[in-house]
Amino acid sequence: MPVDVHLILRRDSERGPEVLLSRRAGPVYASGLWHLPSGHLDPDEDMVEAVTREALEETGVRIQAEDMTAAVTVHHRPPLGSRSRIGVFFEVRRWSGRPRIMEPDRCDGMDWYPLDALPDPMVAYCRAGLDAYRAHLPAAVHFQQPGEAIEHRPDGPDRTRLLSGPPAGGVELPHELRVFAEQAVGRIAEATEVSWVRTGSRVWKLTGPGGGTWYLKRHRGAKFHGREVAAYRSWVPVLGARSPRLVAADTEAQAVVVTALHGRPLHGMVLGGADEARIQHSLGRLTCALHCSAPERPADSATAADKIKRHLEGARPYLADGDEELVLALASTYAELPLPSLVPTHGDLQYRNVLLDGDGEPLLFDFERSEYNTATRDMVRLSDTWTGRPDLRAAFLAGYGRALTPVEELRLDCEAAFDAVSGIAYGTSHEDPEVTERGHRTLRRLRTQHP
Repeated sequence: MPVDVHLILRRDSERGPEVLLSRRAGPVYASGLWHLPSGHLDPDEDMVEAVTREALEETGVRIQAEDMTAAVTVHHRPPLGSRSRIGVFFEVRRWSGRPRIMEPDRCDGMDWYPLDALPDPMVAYCRAGLDAYRAHLPAAVHFQQPGEAIEHRPDGPDRTRLLSGPPAGGVELPHELRVFAEQAVGRIAEATEVSWVRTGSRVWKLTGPGGGTWYLKRHRGAKFHGREVAAYRSWVPVLGARSPRLVAADTEAQAVVVTALHGRPLHGMVLGGADEARIQHSLGRLTCALHCSAPERPADSATAADKIKRHLEGARPYLADGDEELVLALASTYAELPLPSLVPTHGDLQYRNVLLDGDGEPLLFDFERSEYNTATRDMVRLSDTWTGRPDLRAAFLAGYGRALTPVEELRLDCEAAFDAVSGIAYGTSHEDPEVTERGHRTLRRLRTQHP
């Protein structure tokens, strides 16, 4: 049975995870169709050697065996002929060199495409493997009937059967991450994946032989890794035991090990009014401490409004009447406000990044979006909980230690509008209904405040 290998060269961008695809050309099978870089095994060649060779021959990038992950296996029968084959898809997130067309006689196009917006026409066999990969499943069967189209057709017969793997339990860490983690904390007895379903980063809870616990996080890209490491080293220590402590960082693997926080997630918790106000007051204190952990910096420009037109393009079909006019008016107003001072911020301050300890006091985690920004930008997502609850807003600001100035109040509304549009654009394209609905709630509130 023939065996071939497929390279899922993956990167993360503002559009989400993307994969490199090439368009076949010339006198080859499936000419004119998009496909992953791929090829057959040479005689006496193993799969790892084959995918390394094909990557260099077709794209010019160099990959190392330790950076490959066996992602998907597909048992495929093509529509021409009756002989089936096995295809093994390898994921690679780290490489050297710039991908480019190396075989112009066989390829006339090469580009990055979001996993959730793959191009047409694409080889149906390749699409079956990527469908399994997007579903986080290890295998698929893709048996086509004689005479069917080589290309994937959304309105054609579905010949892909996805296969699940063994039940999730003890999760095996990628080798290089296990080596890094054990160098940091000693032997690991158990690793359990606890990744948040909506992010590209991956998180494992590590347990040592003696019962000690840590968290290992592999970031979705260099930007998020750099932000989180810088925050843990510079700003987060001011929060003391209210936040994790950085144990180790690996720039090459884009991973960190941090100490564990012990508490219950605030996200989704049902609280009485007085208890929630008390928590908001404590969050205000923590936020103030973080904002004051380093000197302020002057802003160079009103950067928060820079991307609003691009986000509006993605969100426009889902906006209510008057939303776009409101957002554009607020963007114009934002540009006329005095340039603010920037402070160290959490970057994603909301209930899902808060735990409550045994005394009901909040603990903060997840600093991969930390950066110098406006103080009000750090209040945008938390302010969603203030809608209809002026007591919660008052409690937070009391804990923060001061009221917002009139300019800050207007800046908060502008930044909330920008975040809402961005959330609607992202949520609708990534099937994230919670983020989408938060954006709609915010715009409804702002329409009432700014008729």
